[in-house]
Amino acid sequence: MKYTAKEKAILVLQDGSVFEGISVGVKGTTTGEMCFNTGMTGYQEIYTDPSYSGQIIINTTSHIGNYGTNDDEQESSRVQFSGLVCNAFSELYSRFKSAGGLQQYFEKNNIVAIAGVDTRKLVRHIRSKGAMNGIISASDLNIESLKSTLAKVPSMEGLELSSQVSTKEHYFVGNESAKYKVAVLDLGVKRNIINNFVDRDCYCKVFPAHTPYNEMKAWGANGYFISNGPGDPSVMGYAIKTVKDILDDNQPVFGICLGHQLLAQANGIATYKMHNGHRGLNHPVKNLLTGRSEITSQNHGFSVVAEDVSKNINVEATHINLNDNTIEGIRLKHKKAFSVQYHPEAAPGPHDSRYLFDQFVDFF
Repeated sequence: MKYTAKEKAILVLQDGSVFEGISVGVKGTTTGEMCFNTGMTGYQEIYTDPSYSGQIIINTTSHIGNYGTNDDEQESSRVQFSGLVCNAFSELYSRFKSAGGLQQYFEKNNIVAIAGVDTRKLVRHIRSKGAMNGIISASDLNIESLKSTLAKVPSMEGLELSSQVSTKEHYFVGNESAKYKVAVLDLGVKRNIINNFVDRDCYCKVFPAHTPYNEMKAWGANGYFISNGPGDPSVMGYAIKTVKDILDDNQPVFGICLGHQLLAQANGIATYKMHNGHRGLNHPVKNLLTGRSEITSQNHGFSVVAEDVSKNINVEATHINLNDNTIEGIRLKHKKAFSVQYHPEAAPGPHDSRYLFDQFVDFF
């Protein structure tokens, strides 16, 4: 059933909190982990980021949909998140190159969403109480029924989701005659990450999540990229082994977000579920090697244990978050391997950190 402004919807949180609003997108029910994104733009890139698999996004900016959608702003082949919560949802849009409105986009992708919610109040609640699951429904308005359904939804902690969003078959991106070859382990990779390699004269072969190192090695890559993606890194033994095998063979390695956490895990550094996580386009990070600060785009709910980093004689912290001092980057002292927790491709977001792609290519 399609959107009408008269359709009521309900959001119920894991702690029993209830928020009422208006149904947008398609009429139905959806569940996921609640998370908020502080970006004021780039909603389509956010919605198509595979790292948001299994999550309901709260957009903190007050107007969503006002500039429509465009096919070339997809970060993957489809919408990846579970649902949306926003304040003002606009069916009208104004941008000359838009292909259509967000309502039609949600209908096409079967997305359940709720608008008219006091998102400031909701975000303050989650910021205080911590990450929790939620359920949105316009088809079932019985709160007790929704609570019963929500109780069956698993926590993000302990979930392995990358194999669900990863490519099923390998594929190539870029110019076959490019100067360099980069093997990409796809755990939920964003298109603009690969584009940044292509822009640096790299030919990329993108491998499914469960590809072992010996199969990747047979292609003869100059370096190996471990991608972003959803879920809990601590339960991804298969990917941790792949990273270890690459490092044991002394190959150049670059990891972003989930890839950063897996590089840490491969070196005996634990990860943990954060109280809220970092999601948005405006997070300040300090580069400890240069002393400079960067405004970064971020999307993660897990982080590496800082104490483990400080105790590991082979690993050095390279970046910290200036809001909470969490680790935002590491490098291995005796190997060509480094990673960052944030998104240097920044699509959407500022391009302060794209130098990291150049640093990786300099290893070749």
